[in-house]
Amino acid sequence: MTTDVTTNTVPARHTPLLQIKRLHPDARLPRYHSEAAAGLDLCACPHDGAPITIGPGQIEKIPIGFAMSLPVGYEAQVRPRSGLASKHAITLPNSPGTIDADYRGEVIVPLINLSAVPFTIEAGMRIAQMIVAPVAHAVVRESEELTDTSRGSGGFGSTGLH
Repeated sequence: MTTDVTTNTVPARHTPLLQIKRLHPDARLPRYHSEAAAGLDLCACPHDGAPITIGPGQIEKIPIGFAMSLPVGYEAQVRPRSGLASKHAITLPNSPGTIDADYRGEVIVPLINLSAVPFTIEAGMRIAQMIVAPVAHAVVRESEELTDTSRGSGGFGSTGLH
């Protein structure tokens, strides 16, 4: 694939359709906040509109107010927003979270407060980002032997830091 040198862009091969079904009238549709953003921002949509406070060390499931349909062959990866994580220690306990193409329930983002002070999520606050990515399905085959590599069975940290 070649890059257009005048715009520094690569032509898209296929743009997946992300269908959104609003479940709450105040739900904000996911959107990219800059032209080159990788992630769609997800906004909190508490069902009663009231703020949700996450205590230190607690996990709260934050509703987003919509359900969606991804095409088969894609997933949505839900990731922390860097500002919330670095400034307030608010992140996802399962990062990245995966939303499968066959899920049709409300999108809900679990957040954890790793700080020592409570943090309040307001309706409409951008709390996470979602990356739509292709997924490959592997063929699983049991084998008696595996191919050799120079790393072998070296696990965590076996390749060093530098």
